Amino acid sequence: MKKIKILFLFVFFAVACNKSIRKNQINEHNYTNYVNPFIGTGGHGHTYPGATVPFGMLQVSPVNGISSWDWCSGYHYSDSVAVGFSHLSLSGTGIGDLADILFMPTNKAVDLTSSPKSRDAVGYKSSYKHSNEKATPGYYQVFLNDPKVNVELTTSLRTAYHKYTYEKREPQSVIVDLGFGINWDKATNTAIQVEDDVTISGYRFSTGWAKNQKVFFVAKFSKPIMNYVLVADNKKVKAVDSQSVKSAVQLFFNENKGHELIIKVALSSVSVENAKENLDSGDFDFEAAKRKSAIKWNKALSTIKVETPVDSLKTIFYTALYHAQLAPVTFSDKNGQFRKENDKIETAKEYTAFSTLSLWDTFRAEHPLLTIIAPNKVSDIIKSMLSYYETKKILPVWTLYGNETNTMTGYHSIPVIVEAYLKGIKGFDPEYAYAAMKQTMMQDERGLLYYKQYGFIPYNLLDESVTITLEYAYNDWCVAQMAKALGKDKDYELFLKRSKAYQFLFDEKTGFMRGKHQDGVRWHEPFDPKYSNHREHTDYTEGNAWQHSWFVPHDVAEFIKMHGGKTKFTDKLEQLFTQSSEITGTNVSADISGLIGQYAHGNEPSHHIAYLFNHAGKPWRTQYWVSQILKTQYNTTPNGLSGNEDCGQMSAWYVLSSIGLYPLNPASTNYEIGSPIFEKSTITLPNGKTFTIKAENVSTENIYIQSAKLNDASFNQTTLSHQTLLKGGTLHLVMGKTPNKYWGITKNIQE
Repeated sequence: MKKIKILFLFVFFAVACNKSIRKNQINEHNYTNYVNPFIGTGGHGHTYPGATVPFGMLQVSPVNGISSWDWCSGYHYSDSVAVGFSHLSLSGTGIGDLADILFMPTNKAVDLTSSPKSRDAVGYKSSYKHSNEKATPGYYQVFLNDPKVNVELTTSLRTAYHKYTYEKREPQSVIVDLGFGINWDKATNTAIQVEDDVTISGYRFSTGWAKNQKVFFVAKFSKPIMNYVLVADNKKVKAVDSQSVKSAVQLFFNENKGHELIIKVALSSVSVENAKENLDSGDFDFEAAKRKSAIKWNKALSTIKVETPVDSLKTIFYTALYHAQLAPVTFSDKNGQFRKENDKIETAKEYTAFSTLSLWDTFRAEHPLLTIIAPNKVSDIIKSMLSYYETKKILPVWTLYGNETNTMTGYHSIPVIVEAYLKGIKGFDPEYAYAAMKQTMMQDERGLLYYKQYGFIPYNLLDESVTITLEYAYNDWCVAQMAKALGKDKDYELFLKRSKAYQFLFDEKTGFMRGKHQDGVRWHEPFDPKYSNHREHTDYTEGNAWQHSWFVPHDVAEFIKMHGGKTKFTDKLEQLFTQSSEITGTNVSADISGLIGQYAHGNEPSHHIAYLFNHAGKPWRTQYWVSQILKTQYNTTPNGLSGNEDCGQMSAWYVLSSIGLYPLNPASTNYEIGSPIFEKSTITLPNGKTFTIKAENVSTENIYIQSAKLNDASFNQTTLSHQTLLKGGTLHLVMGKTPNKYWGITKNIQE
């Protein structure tokens, strides 16, 4: 009997131990546990906490109902009032649009004929508490205090799921308001049709940042509509459908049929019929949809595994990796169709069309990151850009819901295309892509006429002339590299020569890039490198001379010589980080944030600067300043981003820099080596191989590289090529508390 008891206990403990191991393994590999979607919803991060899937068509998220800069996504963590839940959201931009197709549960009849002048006057608004709010990848939940309704949201690729849990025996109602808009957005024509007792459909046309936005929708309910009230332009209408500038409907349901209501919603830019085709078939299994969304996110987050005993660093990292996969967004319907700004219906054949292309921001680190973790998306994004090119024979600048907004400077679809091609990403026609790039840079719009005429853009002919000139010079260099790869030697020489345009604007006396008169002699006076004037009568875009004088990523060696050599160059770089953070002027750009001296991490033009030390013989200063930025500009609170997230760029900087890599010049296909914060980072590559970065002895103090090996061979350079990365292997860095001023002092690949 004693032996039997011992055997039983042994089996019991073995099973229990095995269950514990499995549980730990599940937790270890459930990367969604580390994501906090509320990071960036405060401060100037402009992110949203709602539900979506990686690169999903829908972003179903709460809307506070305030039109203000910090509510660009429709939501800000400082708020505690909701007016509804919309189906399209922007992640971290500086301009407010979308928040289309607003749904809101309530437990009372609401007068929809009024025209509220402010959020406070909205009859269906509700307060909520953050303690009753939750968000995880693919899922959002909040309890609305006023109607006492618990709201849960999740999505698939093209369908949103709402689950409303009402108080028992309380009236159950849903309001759909198509006239509601935030910030720049304004409805121009809307329609709602109650098709049957479980289906409504309609459309919302609007103007704003996207001048010609057309959204068609269909919604199906898990139980019958008992009654409804339609309103068109502030008047009740009896017709089954209403067509007006602003329309809304209040739907009523039988509270005796259960206290839960589930809704499935799908959208299309093309038609209601396409929206119906986009709608998930099957039942209203909210929990199944939620599980599938979580599985998709866990797979998307598993591409990079970081190891550290500090959980807060994992939270920042995996939230950043999550934010980096919110945009671009799926735009084509299930049948491949999508609408362009000229109302032409295009069909994406054998690819998915994408929109929300924040290229001024994302060409820097977001798109380079995607070449590592999602190269199949990259080729589809390029095909999408080439489709938008066909509309006006100019490559996109900033595409929102198929509309060209022409927001920001340069043509940074060009480096995205060139980087992809030179990294070996296939699936698009390189000759056609090259023709589009050449045509774009040879046309006359947006200052290119002056650029071609003078070799630079004179400040007296166009605002933001310095920033635009520097970015066109880089765009030209990228075109030159593509021309060279395709054997177009004359074009290579032409665009390479034009890529020297930055030399016209460098002032040796001050060490800054400055506005120059069309006479080619006079500088723009008076000059104050700390002066900022937001987007008008200025030589710099959303910044000042300190922040914009470093953008020569394609010719760093020559740039250093222009400063008088490496010592003078690095002295100037140090001065950037150690100057006072005073910004002068009466119309200072709000985008200048996250200041370390005059370095502004909260805006993209600064993102490459710390890595310039690598090319000037002081890689330990790159390691120091990158470490400082990682420590000070990101945290786990809603204020955890120091500036606009900008569709993934702010987060992509963190993802790459925290594992020790950064693309100073994306189209070079090389990564700079900085200062990793994780003991081990393992990238699972699409080809099935892995690339691992080990940082031995790394800590908050041990930020300096002492020595390095690549696959057991001594490694003494500060750049790593993309092709080396794709081969797989291990980069082993030994970290220490004091700089090794001899490591990495070899001729860099770019030089």
